[in-house]
Amino acid sequence: MRQIRSLPLLFIIFLVLLCLQTPSLWAAEHLQLTKGQTVYIPAYSHIYHGNREAPLLLSVTLSIRNTDPANALTVTAVNYHETEGALLKEYIKEPIVLGPLGTERYIVPQRDSSGGSGANFIVEWHSEKPINPPIMETVMISTQSQLGISFTSRGQAILPQHE
Repeated sequence: MRQIRSLPLLFIIFLVLLCLQTPSLWAAEHLQLTKGQTVYIPAYSHIYHGNREAPLLLSVTLSIRNTDPANALTVTAVNYHETEGALLKEYIKEPIVLGPLGTERYIVPQRDSSGGSGANFIVEWHSEKPINPPIMETVMISTQSQLGISFTSRGQAILPQHE
């Protein structure tokens, strides 16, 4: 009889201990400092709408945000590719330094539909020591007549190309 009464108490103690550990379990992800990355960021120079799949041209803004509050990073490549993967434009010719919490942006004008619905940016960056990785995202927007649309895409680190 005594064991039956202690089971609810043991269960309550287990739940309390679990709750004490839960905040670390709920963390979005374990942060990893890094000295550099190659990042793939989806971009859409147009999307399709309507029953006839008419293209809707979009302006694209690529935003590169240094999230490290104490250290700079160096962007060494910002390349824009079209749907089939061909390189359309190299946005920088020389490395650009982004200071702590600094941001840089690159624009694909709305009238430029060359990238297509599967366009993307490949961005390469590095730093002198391990830092918080930057956030890289594209913002696509269009306003035509009474139609307005905007959305974002977040970058994903990839393994660099080996030749």
